[in-house]
Amino acid sequence: MKLALRRGLWGALLVFLLGYLAISFTVWRHAREALAHPPVRAADAALVLGNRAYRDGKPNPCLTGRVDAGLALAREGLAPKLALSGGVDWEDGRIEAEVMAQHARAAGYTGALLMEPHSSTTRENLSMSAPLLRQAGVRSVIIVSEPYHLWRIERLVRASGFDRSFDVQYAAAPTSCWQRWGMVFKGALREPFAIVKNSVHF
Repeated sequence: MKLALRRGLWGALLVFLLGYLAISFTVWRHAREALAHPPVRAADAALVLGNRAYRDGKPNPCLTGRVDAGLALAREGLAPKLALSGGVDWEDGRIEAEVMAQHARAAGYTGALLMEPHSSTTRENLSMSAPLLRQAGVRSVIIVSEPYHLWRIERLVRASGFDRSFDVQYAAAPTSCWQRWGMVFKGALREPFAIVKNSVHF
C-alpha cells in the first residue's frame, strides 16, 4: 500500500513538473515571437505595465526598459499617448506609475501621459487602466511589458474582456532584464506559477 502511494505521489509530481516545463517552454517561445514581431499598426495609446520601482537604489531597469519601449512606439508614431499603470511598490513605498512618468519626462517625452497609480497585479493593471483609457477616448492600445510576461497578459486580456473594449496589440520590451539570464530564469519560474494562479481565479 505504501509503495503504491509512493509511486502515485512520484507520478503526480512528474506530471506536475512536465506541465510546468511545457508552460515555461510555451512562454519562452511566445516571448521570442513577440520580440521578432513588434506592432505595426498605430494605436491611440501604449499601456505600459508596472514592475518593481527601484533596484539597488536606482530605478529598476526592468521598469524603465518598459517605458523606453513605450517611448520608442511614440517616436515611431504608433502611440501618441502613454498610459502608465502601477501602484505602490511594497518594497520601498514608491508609486510605479510616478517613477515611470519621471523617467519618460527625463528622456524628453512631452506627449500626453495617463497615469493609473493604484494597481498591484497584472489583472489590476488591466481593470484599473480600462476606465482611464475610455475616459481619454482611447479605442486601440498597445500593451507593453517584458517578453516573458506577454503570454499571460494575452490570456488575462481575453478572460477579463479587455479586448472587447479595445483593439489590442502587444509590444515586447527588450529590456536589460530580459537580456540577463538570471531574470529570464526568474521569469521562466514565476510565469508558469502566475499562469496557474490566474487560471484558478477565472
